[in-house]
Amino acid sequence: MEENYHSGHGALQEARHVFIQHGLEFLEEKNLIRVFEMGFGTGLNALLAAEFALNNSVRLEYTGIEAYPVEEELITQLNYSELVSNNSKSIFSRMHSSNWEDVHSLDKLFQFQKIHAKIEDWVIPDERFDIVFFDAFGPRAQGEMWEIEILQKMCHLLSQGGVFVTYCAKGQLKRDLRSLGFEVESLPGPPGKREMTRGVKV
Repeated sequence: MEENYHSGHGALQEARHVFIQHGLEFLEEKNLIRVFEMGFGTGLNALLAAEFALNNSVRLEYTGIEAYPVEEELITQLNYSELVSNNSKSIFSRMHSSNWEDVHSLDKLFQFQKIHAKIEDWVIPDERFDIVFFDAFGPRAQGEMWEIEILQKMCHLLSQGGVFVTYCAKGQLKRDLRSLGFEVESLPGPPGKREMTRGVKV
């Protein structure tokens, strides 16, 4: 797709800004947070979610979906575990070595599941999530992931008051989210991006 997995301005910086600071920290009152991620990718967002859970003594249940898993050879070259807090370092390797589809308890505070499927084909479970990390490749490279049908699926996944958060700030995305019943905010983006988007299902 000729697309970077993360911002050239800093993968860790962008992920923390978008998905932790303006995502999980927005839900800090909750004792249990259920996360769904659109695009497990390299596992960085999942690792930061685990770090957040352990650092804040919050139970977190993470589910990520990925149609095209990153090759193991590339995963071994990533240094993410050196950049996060010590208590979540071992979780990164266990996330990638764990079986697809199964639910794993990687810590008493962090439950993890990764699903190998296309979101278009995946049957939505009965359970609902508190937050969606929408981290598909950008609309230019992967436009089908930003169509209203996919966003509708994300809406159905979320509980009332649930949060949709993404680095994307396209006007069409915001209009589509509003049409699905989201209260939409344009927030300051991470370095290299002027804005990002957060929607609350109301």
